[in-house]
Amino acid sequence: MSTPMPEFFIAHPRTTRGAVADHREHPGSRFIAGGTDLLINIRHGLVSPNFLIDLSGIDEMTEIGFADAGVRIGAGITVTALCRDPVIGARYSALRQAAESIGATGHRTLGTLGGNLCLDTRCIYYNQSEWWRKANHYCLKKSGDVCHVAPQGKRCHAAFTGDLAPALLVLDADVEIEGPHGRRRIPLKELYVEDGRAHLTLAPGELVVAVHLPAKAPASLYAKLRVRGAIDYPLAGVAIALSVTKGTVLSLRIALTGTNSWPFLLAGAEAMVGRAINEQLLQEIERLVQKQVQPMRTTLIAANYRRLAIAALARRCVAALVEADCVTKP
Repeated sequence: MSTPMPEFFIAHPRTTRGAVADHREHPGSRFIAGGTDLLINIRHGLVSPNFLIDLSGIDEMTEIGFADAGVRIGAGITVTALCRDPVIGARYSALRQAAESIGATGHRTLGTLGGNLCLDTRCIYYNQSEWWRKANHYCLKKSGDVCHVAPQGKRCHAAFTGDLAPALLVLDADVEIEGPHGRRRIPLKELYVEDGRAHLTLAPGELVVAVHLPAKAPASLYAKLRVRGAIDYPLAGVAIALSVTKGTVLSLRIALTGTNSWPFLLAGAEAMVGRAINEQLLQEIERLVQKQVQPMRTTLIAANYRRLAIAALARRCVAALVEADCVTKP
């Protein structure tokens, strides 16, 4: 049983500055684009804003621009548009694959790039109705003081489950942010921290305006594990960007999602540059992933299974890129 949708006012700014000004005038308001995540959370009583700021009418957030320096993708671009853009598909395979894997047709039609990057973290003790959470004494992320996943700890372990972030991380993306103090641009990895309650580094009143990608990118791939072959969020997701020449690694970036409270780049992958891609290297990748992921009891699927599965996915993705002979060569 969901909470009835509360009444709220909606503003329709035409610029990012206007959106930021609306937020400043209405403390506690929320930005909304597709609403595929936010509206569900409102129905569940997880958030209760009385003022929403609709970003869909801001032109610069709904455009894709191509130049010699790279690509600028507005944060309001829909997931469907990412799937269909021929340049995105040709240059940034992992991004297209991640976009195609999101939800169902309706989710992709409404959901946006920025919304997927800023998804709230998820947990079986959090993403429930108000009466369910109250009956289970709430949790650390919302209204409670204990994380039911790790009762002895002091941190929320809700998991980040966005698909686009890992693909963009391996493609070395930057994000453009607008806020009360102007506009700034940071590497995408700096948008996140490992905290289930506050995984975004956005300051109050800031919003993601666009994503920037370099013009040239290595071959890339994205794959994920989920309960059903469609609709579900990833229980574990892996993005790989790989360049190889004569069987030797020139560059390797691995990013992970679904297991931790943030999407993150695998540490230590750079140490594999200059090495031959063989069985030993693939086994080392598996071990490295297993050491760094921290799946917890945030889903109905066993945490250790998710750890083993994401390590196997990483290995398979690297092997698949090499086998397809689509890696970048000099």
